[in-house]
Amino acid sequence: MKNLLLIIITLLGLALSSSARAQSLPTGEFSVKLEKSLKYLIHLPEGYPGEAQKKWPFVLFLHGAGERGSDPTKVAAHGPPQQAAAGEKLPFILVSPQCPVGQWWESDVLMALITQLEKDYPIDPDRIYVTGLSMGGYGTWALAMRYPKKFAAIAPICGGGIPYLTREITHLPIWTFHGDQDGAVALSETQTLVDELKKRNSPVKFTIYPGVGHNSWVQAYREPEFYPWLLSQNRSKNVPPSPQP
Repeated sequence: MKNLLLIIITLLGLALSSSARAQSLPTGEFSVKLEKSLKYLIHLPEGYPGEAQKKWPFVLFLHGAGERGSDPTKVAAHGPPQQAAAGEKLPFILVSPQCPVGQWWESDVLMALITQLEKDYPIDPDRIYVTGLSMGGYGTWALAMRYPKKFAAIAPICGGGIPYLTREITHLPIWTFHGDQDGAVALSETQTLVDELKKRNSPVKFTIYPGVGHNSWVQAYREPEFYPWLLSQNRSKNVPPSPQP
């Protein structure tokens, strides 16, 4: 774990609001502020921080259900944090949060984390990426669909999501992966999203591993072009222009 640091962050000010309106009824409103704490591992690249004003690419990694808990060292069992812990030189800031037991990834909480990290570290706002496996694959799809203009690219592995929400991310570079013998998350979970994206003329990339089960992330994160492809994407080239008034 020499290349990974453990940090605990408390995220404040996540607001939920609800209002009821009808033509002949009085209006009501309610709001509540939530407090969430996340433990995460962070890897800082060789040469960090570099010269003044240097901005670094940033990768958010979302683990699977098996790594939930209160011991963040478990997060380094797979994927990019495993590679960082083994001493591999990853040329980006890597943050790997841990989801608490019994919970799932919440997009608003993850966005609050990213927002705080952008204040604390010299992150390039046009080179923010998300990848994750299994439960983290679902979380990756969901986060991008919830905040479609935030990211430069995503790489979900053996996950799934809501098909009609693919309309939000047709502009986004996506490389997704799945094993065709996955008994935990059916291949159709990814295939359905890919089919919907292609109907909308998305340039989504889909790699299917023949004879591979649920642990398709082992091969995905070893793809020679995985990191070069990911880091070559830039949000400034992907986000469609805002509608004219």
